Amino acid sequence: MDALELLEYRGYDSAGIALRDEESGKTEVRKCAGRVSDLRAICMSEKVVSQCGIGHTRWATHGGVNDCNAHPHQVGKVTLVHNGIIENYRELIADYDLADTLKSETDSEVVAALLNRFYEGNPGEAIKKTVSKLKGTFALVILFEDQKDVIYSTRNVSPIVATICKEGAMLASDLTALCRFTNRYFVVPEYHILKLSADKLTLTDFDGNEVLPKYLTVDWELNSAGKNGYPFYMEKEIMEQPEAIENTIKNRIVGGMPDFTADGVPDTLFTECEHICIVACGTAMHAGLVAQALVKSILHMHIEVQMASEFMYSDPVIDEKTLVIAVSQSGETIDTLEAVKYAKNRGAKCLAIINVKGSSIARESDYVLYTNAGPEIAVASTKAYTTQLAVFYLIVARMAHSRGVFDDAQTQSFVRELQRTPEVMKKVLERRRDIHVVAKKVLGAKDLFMIGRGLDYSILLEGSLKLKEVSYIHSEAYASGELKHGPIALITQDTPVVATVTQEKLMSKELSNIKEVKSRGADVVVFIKESIVGDLAKEYEIFTLPDMQDEFMVLPASVALQLLAYYVSSDKGFDVDKPRNLAKVVTVE
Repeated sequence: MDALELLEYRGYDSAGIALRDEESGKTEVRKCAGRVSDLRAICMSEKVVSQCGIGHTRWATHGGVNDCNAHPHQVGKVTLVHNGIIENYRELIADYDLADTLKSETDSEVVAALLNRFYEGNPGEAIKKTVSKLKGTFALVILFEDQKDVIYSTRNVSPIVATICKEGAMLASDLTALCRFTNRYFVVPEYHILKLSADKLTLTDFDGNEVLPKYLTVDWELNSAGKNGYPFYMEKEIMEQPEAIENTIKNRIVGGMPDFTADGVPDTLFTECEHICIVACGTAMHAGLVAQALVKSILHMHIEVQMASEFMYSDPVIDEKTLVIAVSQSGETIDTLEAVKYAKNRGAKCLAIINVKGSSIARESDYVLYTNAGPEIAVASTKAYTTQLAVFYLIVARMAHSRGVFDDAQTQSFVRELQRTPEVMKKVLERRRDIHVVAKKVLGAKDLFMIGRGLDYSILLEGSLKLKEVSYIHSEAYASGELKHGPIALITQDTPVVATVTQEKLMSKELSNIKEVKSRGADVVVFIKESIVGDLAKEYEIFTLPDMQDEFMVLPASVALQLLAYYVSSDKGFDVDKPRNLAKVVTVE
């Protein structure tokens, strides 16, 4: 139950557990729509003595949110949980006449029914035969009624990690569920069968050959996935950002220079490319937009940022001279994973920026830079985003030096500014109560707009997403120079507008745009670089940001906007960590 609660960020529409009852030998299923806390209450009232079980938290794809559609699904001798999507489930129902067997609306129950149809006492043969009929993505975890205290598992694309430790053998869809027990784990290879018993773990390929698991070691502390006294994970993870940034950059700076030697990333990756393409989704894509601005202004290279979900369908111009940078916190984002595969097939070299060792995108990419952010549990990403930014700053510095754009002194100066980031972020965090006061001014808003230019606009795209995700306020970020070309029509009396002003060369134009919305009745909050604030406090509600060089102001500004979203959501009484309809790890297209 505790582990399932740690996995709720992957889905929290419903929850269920299946246990083999030691007394009756039957597999008992308990499940319900709602949270793991609801499931826990059911299980406390209907106790089962067991040493073998499977559980699931669901994010609905097929069928509504109700008790029947919750996992596990049980058909005959088979009890099963499933992550992923089975694309041909309707054809399977028709081909194998399964309709009368099914009780739910899910594609997952179809797999259970098909597996039960094929099962004749040999779990491995039944699993292989079932998998051969499936089209789509799947991580399957299975109990067979007549296989005492044994769990079977197999997968395609959708992740499974596993381990054996003093508490027993266990697996999960995400490392966070295991890290309280051990720091050793392995990723289950695709199209292999994993067999777990209390004191043994066996991995075989589909030809029956035993395969030795390739164990990895996680750097996180075993208890680091807890809240540590904070009311929400999101607040804890915002507060952890100075340490996360430090952990991400410290071993990649040698003699004051950016250095990826320990990561195995050669300079030739940066010197031989003619074109950079960043593929990512959501928050990770916003990190890519900051990198795009830096690459253009410093390296003067052709670079584009593509939504991973659109990448394959937009006929991207990719060849062997393209460096594709894939960004994902989990390393399991299905759209980004498919984009990497597509790019590699076109001859591109792929560099991944990932937070989870051994994840699918990490294994698929040519090179990997891990962000070392530690476990991020809240659905709304915070420290993963800023550590992705930190890695991009290091990449830009290394590229600039290796391509002859920066000399040693310029590179070291750039890196020194990056090294200031943890201390600067701490200054913002120490004044979080001031941001809480600002947040109270927008609590009642139905619509909110954010405006800025250049890097400020890139910051606000992420700030607006954060506010949408956790507070459900309709928020849009606009490049403020575009206001007069349409969006200013949306500004009405008392409409809240959040502006960032951190780029000195754009300050006068940004202030003019702020006056335009103010003159139309908008309530304006300005997040502004301390050295350029002047007497603006007389006209606007302001929050001053500690000074950094312009191109680094993204980092303190991002922390401030994260806190704004957090306080609006918590003051509204919402579950900040689990916003409605969202899951943190998107493993289905």
